[in-house]
Amino acid sequence: MTDASEFQDVPTTTLADLLGHAQVLDLGIRSLWTPTPRLAGPAFTVRCPPGDNLMLHAAIYRAAPGSVVVVESGDVEYALAGGNVCAVAQRRRIAGFVVDGVIRDVGEVREAGFPVFGRGVVPIPGVKKAVLPLNERVRCGGVAVDPGDVVVADEDGVVVVPGARRAEVLAGERERLAKEAGESLDAWEAAHRARVDELLRAGGFQG
Repeated sequence: MTDASEFQDVPTTTLADLLGHAQVLDLGIRSLWTPTPRLAGPAFTVRCPPGDNLMLHAAIYRAAPGSVVVVESGDVEYALAGGNVCAVAQRRRIAGFVVDGVIRDVGEVREAGFPVFGRGVVPIPGVKKAVLPLNERVRCGGVAVDPGDVVVADEDGVVVVPGARRAEVLAGERERLAKEAGESLDAWEAAHRARVDELLRAGGFQG
């Protein structure tokens, strides 16, 4: 399994600046409990048809410790998982879930401190019928996710770092964070104002 420890403290805002809109899950996918946990790990990918949750339930016994289970579903009427599934995933040291769908028993999940990012909560469980391959490319929150891509989630959202861009992104975030750490707010404001004024002049703004 790909180690994602280098991304544990990287803000999603920094990753979004480096990767762009195409790698950021849509705003409907958020932490399902507060205070928002931080989540980072390699993706273990799952597809579940609307109304069916079998493959997510299968995935918790197959995903490696430290994995983020990422689920393509698109269903907001039937829960993909509940408190017991999340508890078993946590016991098996899965880092968390990112689901394009909903769960239930959110109070239990919050009390356990298991990170789940998704579209919401509903009390009705899905059925278990559809058998599909695991760990293939999925689409979650509008973003293509491949097995082993690094998934990072926090209170600002969820970002997917493609495996092929891992080294590039790590180098870029280190450079950016080092620059930010050495820059005072006064210096940032001066550079920011100069850039804004330059853009206004270029656009013909008078004032």
